[in-house]
Amino acid sequence: MRKILAEERSAQVRCVVQEKFWERAQEIVSALPVRDRERVTLLEGDVASMDMGLSGKEHVALAQEVQVIHHCAAATYLGVARDVAQRVNVDGVREVLELAREAKKLERLVHWSSALVSGGRRGYVLEDELQAPEGFRNVVEEMRFKGEQLVRAAMQRGLRTTILRPAILVGDSVTGEIDRFEGPYLLVLLMLSSPVDLRVPLPGRGDVPLNLVPIDYVVDAGWAIANDARSVGRTFHLVDPTPQSARRVFELIAQAAGRPLPRGFLPTNLATALLRTPGLERFAHVPRAFLEQLATEVVYDDRGARELLDPKGIKCPGFESYVDVMVSYVRAQQSAKRQRRPDSFEIEGEDEASDPLQ
Repeated sequence: MRKILAEERSAQVRCVVQEKFWERAQEIVSALPVRDRERVTLLEGDVASMDMGLSGKEHVALAQEVQVIHHCAAATYLGVARDVAQRVNVDGVREVLELAREAKKLERLVHWSSALVSGGRRGYVLEDELQAPEGFRNVVEEMRFKGEQLVRAAMQRGLRTTILRPAILVGDSVTGEIDRFEGPYLLVLLMLSSPVDLRVPLPGRGDVPLNLVPIDYVVDAGWAIANDARSVGRTFHLVDPTPQSARRVFELIAQAAGRPLPRGFLPTNLATALLRTPGLERFAHVPRAFLEQLATEVVYDDRGARELLDPKGIKCPGFESYVDVMVSYVRAQQSAKRQRRPDSFEIEGEDEASDPLQ
């Protein structure tokens, strides 16, 4: 939203927001400069409900005026229940496509998918492929795959669409800001919660690439691609073209956290127990899925994305350039949380982290 407001000075933005996030959405909009605030309208709804949970009047008005749809809503929390993942990642896509079909002025649907739609596939994954021959490692991947299938079918029927597939998202490379701690942040939390002199072994062998992308790069790259006429009818991987290995990521996190470098490794089936340290028990069902990502050797082709982004000078920063910021942000959030609740190791945004609809 902030990117669109900054780059498109005449754009009017409509945001569909769930009731439980209404207060937070108002806070975000209220923090905008007045000239931007006046261009944003919040609509209370739910992407997975009929007509996206809007009143008939609101839905009709939206269909009459919308020109570009950015579909970002998705259940990404790896511990989400199957029925919730189905509802948000598949049924929600159907509702967005219904709006797109009714929107007479629509110029573009931008579907924010995920590189993880390839599931457990190993090897080289092309941007224009949608295959998961090795199956899915979790229900999130499976339902996002099915959601993208629906979008591709609509695209083949003539809907002007651009599909964007970010790799594993981490926080802003400049500020460290992130909305919830999951995935790679489990490694940061593990380091920060371990004794200072403990050499934490690496979960898994760590010899496969771990493709991480900061949210500011994803937003800049996605916006640039979505506004390029050449991107209609195509799919793009938003990835790090030279990702670090999982072991190197772990070492960089250890250095940034002021901990000894990892010694040895634990097989994936044993590493889950390692993550059951104080404060991390609530994630006990999540590490297994994340550790499977650490053990899957996959390379995402991004030649199409580079074709459009290189001339604009938009490049993914290397993990080593922002790992210190990432760890510092986590440390600050944990410190603030402990000051409010001294006996708790809970993370900032815990409720949102466990909420599959965030």
